[in-house]
Amino acid sequence: MTIRMYANRKKWPLESVEVSLRHAKIHANDCADCEAGTAKLDHIERQIAITGDLDDEQRARLLEIADKCPVHKTLHSPIRITTHLV
Repeated sequence: MTIRMYANRKKWPLESVEVSLRHAKIHANDCADCEAGTAKLDHIERQIAITGDLDDEQRARLLEIADKCPVHKTLHSPIRITTHLV
């Protein structure tokens, strides 16, 4: 949605965007830049397919914009969950 809104605002010829995600738990020692010792981490692999008559510069910019998506930002920030039984 963020990519679509940006492309529309720029009036770029974006036809479609398809995002695929794959989730796995990996051991921290399988991750070179991880802080945790032997804990498991959530690993999300994201693939973005962009269709339209866009040049390489526009495609690169849309990929940058994907990282500014509110969901992406939430997943990269510390999360605190509070649960109440009602």
